[in-house]
Amino acid sequence: MQLRAAIGTADSATTLNQSAVKTRRPRGINWSYAITSWLGFVPFLLFCLLFEILPAVMIIQSSFVDSTTGALTLHNYSNMLSQAGNVHAFQNSISLSVVTALLGAFFGFLAAYGLNNLRTNWLRNLIISYSSIAANFAGVPLAFAFVSTLGVTGFVTVLLLRWFHIDLYNGLNFSLYTFWGLVLVYTYFQLPLMILITLPALNALRPEWREAATNLGASNFTYWRRIALPILLPSLVAATMLLFANSFGAFATAYALAQGSINIVPILIAFVVNGNVNLDPGLGNALAVGMIVVLLIAVSLYTAMLRRVSKWQGR
Repeated sequence: MQLRAAIGTADSATTLNQSAVKTRRPRGINWSYAITSWLGFVPFLLFCLLFEILPAVMIIQSSFVDSTTGALTLHNYSNMLSQAGNVHAFQNSISLSVVTALLGAFFGFLAAYGLNNLRTNWLRNLIISYSSIAANFAGVPLAFAFVSTLGVTGFVTVLLLRWFHIDLYNGLNFSLYTFWGLVLVYTYFQLPLMILITLPALNALRPEWREAATNLGASNFTYWRRIALPILLPSLVAATMLLFANSFGAFATAYALAQGSINIVPILIAFVVNGNVNLDPGLGNALAVGMIVVLLIAVSLYTAMLRRVSKWQGR
């Protein structure tokens, strides 16, 4: 008994000493550890400064400068707002982003919910891996893939015409090079991105909440209407804003697919900056600032929704 008591006393003393060391350790943090932590963060700060902050500042500054005289002016913004083609480009870009964001959010959430309930691990991991690839598969390769598939002489177009006598272009008036064709292409990478964003939020739903609701007599519809959807709503809104920003800033896919047939802001900027006839760098900078303003609104809503999500997740 005395031996056990001595061992217990030694163990308790060791535990107290370890806890004392742990409590004293934050006080003993030296400056070298703090400097090392900041040094690891410096490359990221330099990257943001050189490739994000400075270009944005230069674009904003150049948007107030006349391209010919170099004097300060508001002519670039008045030109942007007065010409119907520029306003129409913003309307098309916002409409395209809203439609693709809503389609991607709706079908992506349904796919993420089904994937979250999937019990086959290998299939679940396979779909997640494919979503990671598809969400980043954009630009010229994506445009070429859709032209080869749903173009005028695409594989699916010819297959539907020969086997089912369905003419997409002449019979159904479908065209890959119109607004809705671009919506279809954009949804291809919006949907898997929504899956990747929504899965962590669905995983954060605790099974105890459903069990408690079921024990209180709530149906599955009531559980989703009163508990799950109100909790997931900030995450869904934040994900939709992210999809909107992702679509609004896309350039290479639309340029390679439609070029001049669809008037959207990124393509319009390319025309006024690199064009031989309508060369106007000042107008291009003003259009870019307009895009920055729209994206800042979307990102602000995204950040606000993330703050609400962090409350119930206990971060």
